[in-house]
Amino acid sequence: MQHDIIHAAPLGPRVTKAVPMPDYQLLLSFTNGEKRVFDAKGLLCYKVFKPLENKQFFDLVQVAHGTVLWPNDIDYCPDTLYMQSAPVSS
Repeated sequence: MQHDIIHAAPLGPRVTKAVPMPDYQLLLSFTNGEKRVFDAKGLLCYKVFKPLENKQFFDLVQVAHGTVLWPNDIDYCPDTLYMQSAPVSS
């Protein structure tokens, strides 16, 4: 019996550091060396992200498994974080 090998697409850059900034933004560092700013205000209209409206809660952001997460199992896709963030000007 022949087994076909399934090749997945390579993963995009993963988050290595997240620093909360004013106005619900995150300064993100990625595995490819880039620093980008993600504006999380657009997430606040979704029920699952409502706790982030509390800035003290938002500031509890952590990095694990290549993405950002908050208490109560709130996280966001690292590929989407990368695509929806803006590069930091040097």
